[in-house]
Order: sequence, then C-alpha cells, then structure tokens
Amino acid sequence: MKPALTPSLSGLCLAAVLLAGAIPVTGAIPAGAASVEASYDVSLLGMRFGKASLSGDIEGNRYKLDVTAKLTGLVGGFTGGRGSGAATGNLNAGRLSPATFAISSASTSESRTVRMALDRNAVQAVEIEPPIDSKPDRVPISEAHRRNVMDPLSAFLMPVEGGRNSGAAACNRTLPIFDGAARYDIKLSYAGTREVKLDGYSGPVSICQARYVPIAGHRALRPSTKFMAENKEISTWLAPIAGTGMMLPVRISVKTMIGTAVIEASRFKVDPGVTAATSRN
Repeated sequence: MKPALTPSLSGLCLAAVLLAGAIPVTGAIPAGAASVEASYDVSLLGMRFGKASLSGDIEGNRYKLDVTAKLTGLVGGFTGGRGSGAATGNLNAGRLSPATFAISSASTSESRTVRMALDRNAVQAVEIEPPIDSKPDRVPISEAHRRNVMDPLSAFLMPVEGGRNSGAAACNRTLPIFDGAARYDIKLSYAGTREVKLDGYSGPVSICQARYVPIAGHRALRPSTKFMAENKEISTWLAPIAGTGMMLPVRISVKTMIGTAVIEASRFKVDPGVTAATSRN
C-alpha cells in the first residue's frame, strides 16, 4: 500500500485541520511580532518516513506561513512524494481571517495544485488543477459551505483569548474548515497539560483531543470517511509563540487505517519581536 502524503499533502493538511483555531473569542488577542521556524518528523507505526518544515511571520494583526513536506528513505525513493504550501491573512477581533491559500503536491504518479482567495472568512475563488473527479457519492458543496470558514494552513495558528497559552483556553472549540474541495468541522476538547523539551523550546504544551466531522465535498461511501468520522484516537500538542497571543502545534497523533501516524517537532524556534521583514532592515 502506497503511503498517502500526496496528492493533497495529507500529513500537513491533516495537521493543520486538527489544529485550527479560527473561531471567534471574547476579549482581545494581544498584537505582537514574532518569527517562528519548526521542523517535524513524520512517522507511521514508529518508523520515520517523512520530514516537514514550517516557517512563519506574525506582525501586528498580519501573518504569513510557509510549509514543505517530503517523503524520505525507501518510501520517498519509491513514491517521490513531496509538497509545499503557503497562506496569508489577518487577525480581526480575535478571529483569523485568511486572505490567500495555495498548496501543491506531487508523486511519481500524480500531482495537484489548489489555490484559494478568501475575504472576511468567505471563499471568493477556488482553482484546483487537475479538477477533483466527480463521483456519485461525493456530497455536493453549496455556497453556504464556503462562508464562515478558514483554510487548513492558516489553521496552524491558534489564537488564545487574553494571551492565555495553556490549559482549556487552547482547546474546547469547534473549527470550520474548507480546503478548496471539502468542508468539515474539527471539534477540539481539552485533555491536559504537560512539559516538553525541544530544540528551541522548553515548557508547557496544551493537549487537545480532536474529532473529525465531514460536512460536504467528501466521499460518503468511502470506508476511510467512516473510519475518520468515528476515530477517537486523534490528539495534538500546542506550544505558545512567544510575543504573540498565538499557539502552534508541536505534535499530532492520528490513528489511521494502517496504524498510528505521528507528526512531531524536532525543532521549534521562536524569535519574539522579530519578523522576516524587520530582520532584513
């Protein structure tokens, strides 16, 4: 069975989906500035088969994120799996408001690119190349499904009310996601706090359990859809981005149909008060 990282960067997109934080919150999210860089190992059944990286800049109410992923070792040599993505947007009244989203992935057998423009959490335009195949069991997407949403890469950022960066404030929310092809909710709930020590960060992380709720665009009769909708073994760990009111994932664990997949940070470096733009001056 070929590992499924392409054609939709499923490892990174799934991570983003599970960690989205774009619901409205009461109170002000402190504006700040920071540059963040993170490196992740991707493993399945305890065996590492991929690497991913994330870099981002937060300045005031604006953000920009870039991600890349690549399969490694024998798996990478066999499939050629790789991908990259980017997202930009703003933080308005405690809510992430994406502006642009693009993601491309490729393997030895196929490739796909998704581009999306958004305004006030509503999709303005979507381009998918090649188009998603039409299937009889694919649930139709309506215009209502394109409103009050965010893209999965922007979802790496987690606004936390009043600057609280641990505990239940980081979880306990329902997240509306549209990735260009499908609309789904992710329901997060607080599961605890623990201490971690990483290259670049040492301190508390918030642990969230997650549930996937398909709404539209998915294949209703696919066994994988039913499996994920009933999956109770999904979790993520969130760490604070110093100097901002945001959090970012350092670990995601997901039970799949062929074993447990883990995306875990080996490096998590934050430069508070420094962004790529300011560092060039």
